[in-house]
Amino acid sequence: MGLRYAQGRNVDHGPGQHRDVSGLSPWLRRRLLTEPEVIATALAAHGPDRAAKFIQEVVWRSYFKGWLELRPQVWDSYRCGLRADLAALERDDALHDAALRAQEGRTGLDCFDAWARELVATGYLHNHARMWFASIWIFTLRLPWRVGADFFLRHLLDGDAASNTLSWRWVAGLHTRGKPYEAQADNIARLTGGRFAPPPGDLATVTQGLEATEPDGLPPTQPLRAVVAPEPGRPTALLITDDDCCPGDKLPQGLDIRAAVALSAGHLRSPLAVSEGVLAFDAGALADAAARAGMRADPLRAEDPAGLAQWAMRAGVTQIATPFVTQGPVRYWLDAARPHLAAQGIVLSEARRDWDAAVWPLATAGFFKVGQRIPALLDRLIPA
Repeated sequence: MGLRYAQGRNVDHGPGQHRDVSGLSPWLRRRLLTEPEVIATALAAHGPDRAAKFIQEVVWRSYFKGWLELRPQVWDSYRCGLRADLAALERDDALHDAALRAQEGRTGLDCFDAWARELVATGYLHNHARMWFASIWIFTLRLPWRVGADFFLRHLLDGDAASNTLSWRWVAGLHTRGKPYEAQADNIARLTGGRFAPPPGDLATVTQGLEATEPDGLPPTQPLRAVVAPEPGRPTALLITDDDCCPGDKLPQGLDIRAAVALSAGHLRSPLAVSEGVLAFDAGALADAAARAGMRADPLRAEDPAGLAQWAMRAGVTQIATPFVTQGPVRYWLDAARPHLAAQGIVLSEARRDWDAAVWPLATAGFFKVGQRIPALLDRLIPA
């Protein structure tokens, strides 16, 4: 989390050798660890100067979360566009085969093929490899960017709707419009320690992003979605999702919790099959969260949204309480479940973390505004 991270984090040493990064992202993604926890640990171990780069990257994750919360239309657009792209693959045999070769690591580009195989085998890719991979997918192989983003989301243990979607949009030149990311052979050779050296001409020269495919620009920001706070005194069920596996340190004290349910929703990441590694990690995270909450949680697979109301009625509760669920597949499913709950007089209540409430409203433009506020955020939100 200190100088070693700051100085070495950009180098991809290859599978099993990722020694200059924290490897914490799958746990942060599910909030098995929280942002204040890891930042406080970094500060205690290294101090604010040496830990500054690590802390900045943790805040980046929160920035992307907030950016998507303020622009939920972008996730809607991604979902609709992905369905259209997958349908196009079914109609076009050549495009389908090209996408399949890319995902199986059979393109003939050594670096790209190695990253595809590493992702499928381990559920992880170094951050720089993710950028190079996405750029090659979009500009060299000329494959639909949403299909590539979906490939990541199906296999990354830390796959997250905000970070994944917005990172792919950034590479494509859609997030910071007109500034696509170009994978360059010399950069790949230098930052992989010479493991890969793409021959000249194998990688596309990128002069323009995909902004012409989405000509209407970025959508305007919306206010953060209002939440119904958990109400003490009502028979309550605890809902554990893979969005936040530390419900005990967020939900208010004094709730009359009668039951708990662990929502298995990893399969909602994609219309296609999600990797067994991701589903197993999710299952372990939900079980761990229930154990730390000191409760036996009934399993519920996120299929028919009416199933949550049916479970709550059997449990005899009138309120379901959960930490805030962000934009993404679980949010979509819960929104579909809400009318079924309301019809039975059951309230779905949420609690937003102080960290999110402080960082998300700052994500109105680029990261610079948030970055400037990091010292003030730490003074306010990180225990001394």
